[in-house]
Amino acid sequence: MLEWHDRILELVKKPNYRPVKPRVLAKVLDVAREEAQDFKRFVKKMVKRGELAYGAKHLVYPPGGVPASVGKETGESQPKTRTAHISGTFHRTSGGYGFVRPTGTSVASDRSQDFYIAPEHTLDAADGDLVLVRPMKQKERFRGFRAQIVEILERQTRQFVGTYFESAGVAYVQIDGTLFKQPIPVGDPGAKNAQPDDKVVIEMIRFPTHTRDGEGVITQVLGSRGEPGVDTQSIIHEFNLPGEFSQASLDVARAAADSFSETVPPERMDLSNETVITIDPVTARDFDDAISLVQIEKGHWLLGVHIADVAHFVRPGSALDREAYQRGTSVYLPDRVIPMLPEVISNGLASLQPDRLRYTKTAFIEFTPEGVVCNVELRNTVIRSCRRFTYEEVDEYLAAPESWRAKLTADVHALLGRMHELAMILRGRRITKGALELTMREVKIDLDADGRVTGAHREVNTVSHQIIEEFMLAANMAVAETLFKNEVPFLRRVHQPPNPLKLQALTEFVHELGYKTESLESRFELQRLLKLVADQPTAPAVNYAVLRSLARAVYSPEEEGHYALASDCYCHFTSPIRRYPDLTIHRLFDALVQGRKPKGSVEELMVVGEHCSQRERRAESAERELTKVKLLHYLEERVGLELEAVITGVEQFGLFAQGIDLPAEGLIQVSSLADDFYQFDKRTHSLTGRRSGNTFRLGDPIVIEVARVDVERRELDFRLVRREKRTEKKSPTREKAPRKATSAEKGKRPKSRPPAGKKATRRKKVE
Repeated sequence: MLEWHDRILELVKKPNYRPVKPRVLAKVLDVAREEAQDFKRFVKKMVKRGELAYGAKHLVYPPGGVPASVGKETGESQPKTRTAHISGTFHRTSGGYGFVRPTGTSVASDRSQDFYIAPEHTLDAADGDLVLVRPMKQKERFRGFRAQIVEILERQTRQFVGTYFESAGVAYVQIDGTLFKQPIPVGDPGAKNAQPDDKVVIEMIRFPTHTRDGEGVITQVLGSRGEPGVDTQSIIHEFNLPGEFSQASLDVARAAADSFSETVPPERMDLSNETVITIDPVTARDFDDAISLVQIEKGHWLLGVHIADVAHFVRPGSALDREAYQRGTSVYLPDRVIPMLPEVISNGLASLQPDRLRYTKTAFIEFTPEGVVCNVELRNTVIRSCRRFTYEEVDEYLAAPESWRAKLTADVHALLGRMHELAMILRGRRITKGALELTMREVKIDLDADGRVTGAHREVNTVSHQIIEEFMLAANMAVAETLFKNEVPFLRRVHQPPNPLKLQALTEFVHELGYKTESLESRFELQRLLKLVADQPTAPAVNYAVLRSLARAVYSPEEEGHYALASDCYCHFTSPIRRYPDLTIHRLFDALVQGRKPKGSVEELMVVGEHCSQRERRAESAERELTKVKLLHYLEERVGLELEAVITGVEQFGLFAQGIDLPAEGLIQVSSLADDFYQFDKRTHSLTGRRSGNTFRLGDPIVIEVARVDVERRELDFRLVRREKRTEKKSPTREKAPRKATSAEKGKRPKSRPPAGKKATRRKKVE
């Protein structure tokens, strides 16, 4: 593929190059017929990276080399010179308009270069489509770039999930969410025996536009709306999450199981008699890390971070490897996990179960008494975990170590004490260096056996969590530094510094909330702010505002560091069971240990990084959306339920509020605030009554009740019951007798679309 990359660029940059389609490129470059599809995909990836550009009819151009042409969709004659067509990814909003992010733009960068696409200029593009746009002349009153879509280059998906219904003898499906306002006619649904109120999957035959209806066909009936498990299946299909593993990948996994022997190979370091333990949540679904720690001469610490050797079972290029790459990550839904690897690997051979010999990759890190790294050694090892702890057990130990002496061996008891001591030293050093720690609401929904919400509970980041976090961070940094020193290109976890303009806006925002700070362009001032708001009612609003001002962390071989961790060199090494990027690091680890020169290139790593970043975003979106849907189903039968909440957003049209004990977020429409006429102040993020001077702002504690629920549109309306004083002691959530929602309460809301809830939390050891 590296050969393809260089030859393609050499060809398209020649002065006499005439744009052709990818299949013609393949012929010119003598690509074998059996590799033609791989070649087309490779060209597409180069386009997405901005190394090539698509013109009309999929003609391949050098970057920035697409000429202007006649807009066939509008009939307008365009200038022949300066305005070039640009490819990019379209993101549609519920208002019908959208934005196009130009191809090659980093997923971590801000949106300042995006093009605004008015509803009449979107053609029939759907969210996520790769499109070709023509920039338009800018109007002085419009800030930013405007463009119109001239061609759909590639559909993100033609598969959608919605609710089936019939009207006047015609069959329709209302697509879930708000991106398709009008229902889609689906012709004769008899072949699939769809019944009204069934959740169904449709294939879009013709996409709707602002002037034309769409058309689809039902491909699958998931079940009746509200039936147990149907909500999960809907999200799985909506996000095109992976299903069953291919037979070829299962065959590879089973062959690995058959050949595995719980013995110590001569090429591996035998640690089976060392004191090694694991610490995980009670509900952990995979066990891929273990810890050992001893003190050596001069008071130094020798930390061993032992990670499941997934690379031993997943060989490059195998059917199992291809399957893992396509999945990119495990997906942790509230009621199930969709694993990256078959269970025979993830829950068997690679799982670091107690009292079982397991292959691991170990980073031995030597620290001075003050926590400074002075040596790193990487080894392939075999361990036998002697105890599996839960976080709760370790917290109990830390609260009363002596009471645990009779429950543990002397070695394990002493190990826990050493781990706590070193972890707090490392944590202190990280904070001193400028690492940021956002305090987000850690709430997890509780489900019954059918996957229905029964309540929620708060998950706290306790000291036991911090111990494991510090050791995983240390191992990730140590491995990254080792690869860097050996001049090995590798897939880093990159977190770019925030845009200074966003930090200036954040500074103004917190000043209006009453927090006096210096410019938040200083990471240490950001640290001070987060400490200042801790345990304050405004803490959620400030933490979310800080999070929104930061870039998104992505996978990339570029040497850009990790801003939030205050690290110049960082990668993901510690979770190969659930993340493909970690597996790539393990293979480079192997090469160093065995004295081989690692294969691969920066270009290939760019492709892998973009793919894994996209898969990660898909997984997070699916997790968040299913949590939202389950909360909406729960609240649908509880219209009138009162909740203590906090204001998380203020807009001209109303207040966003999130429940404290139940993490549902919805909208209090300004029209429902009947006691006064409220005016919005964008500068202070507040709504203020004209007569009373009554003011609502971010972080204010309030009591709300559920007013309207629309599961299909994923909308939730609250009604304000009363304000709460900031110093007032809060009472538990009070539930009125549930009543059935009226048709008006289930009706459509004409304006905004708030999310119904935050993503259910789970352990993510390192981000």
